[in-house]
Amino acid sequence: MKFLKFLLVGIFFGIVLVKSEAVSWYRIFEMFKFQSFHMYGIIGSAVTLGIIGLFFIKRFKVKSIEDNPIALTPKNKSIARYILGGTIFGLGWALAGACPGPMYILIGAGVFPILIVIAAALLGTFAYGMVREKLPH
Repeated sequence: MKFLKFLLVGIFFGIVLVKSEAVSWYRIFEMFKFQSFHMYGIIGSAVTLGIIGLFFIKRFKVKSIEDNPIALTPKNKSIARYILGGTIFGLGWALAGACPGPMYILIGAGVFPILIVIAAALLGTFAYGMVREKLPH
């Protein structure tokens, strides 16, 4: 019962992404070929709302639901990690036609071949965990 609110928000978010066609392989394909603004508009809106949200969290010292202060740890400024990681993420996104969030939404939409992509993502995450200590961070 404790996690019901999170389940309901997740279901709502999934419906919004399906209805906005953000999980559509064709929309993602159009985006990577620079043929449509649709996905760039969705991503741009999310980034803008995230920036505004972080501004308010920092400015007004917003607390979590449990009344704990929200602490934002600064990230390392390594350019190589973001270029390499972003390239790998983008290639995976382009090949699979879905980024990690919508992969699970596609299961709910009945696109069961995405299970292969989820299995590969989990395998890739496991492989990263195995070699993480040997990689430059």
